[in-house]
Amino acid sequence: MNATEQARAAYASAYAPIRSSRSTEYQVFSDITARLHAASVAGDAGFPRLAAALHDNRMMWTILAADVADSDNLLTKPLRAQIFYLAEFTDSHSRKVLRGEAAVSALIDINTAMMRGLIGQTAAGVV
Repeated sequence: MNATEQARAAYASAYAPIRSSRSTEYQVFSDITARLHAASVAGDAGFPRLAAALHDNRMMWTILAADVADSDNLLTKPLRAQIFYLAEFTDSHSRKVLRGEAAVSALIDINTAMMRGLIGQTAAGVV
């Protein structure tokens, strides 16, 4: 690697795009949802990946629930309540998926609806 390439590599992080909190949330939803989908179509061989993706999805929803439970949160109370309910549903449904009693598709649909809301599209019944 020559000096120019070394300098470019050293300062590459300075050129990273600045993200808004909304675009960061979208990216997290997108990454986890893609992992849920990929693991779900892999069948039994994908179960370890599914379990890991479910864990990460539950952690994300736990963080969202804590955020909307904060009295300083600027979202409307009805929207905060909906998000909190979805966090509870996600936790419960994830346990059912792990036990083989439910499909992961409901969680993928919820995450996709949230992603639509984050980019400003309306999603019936969610936002």
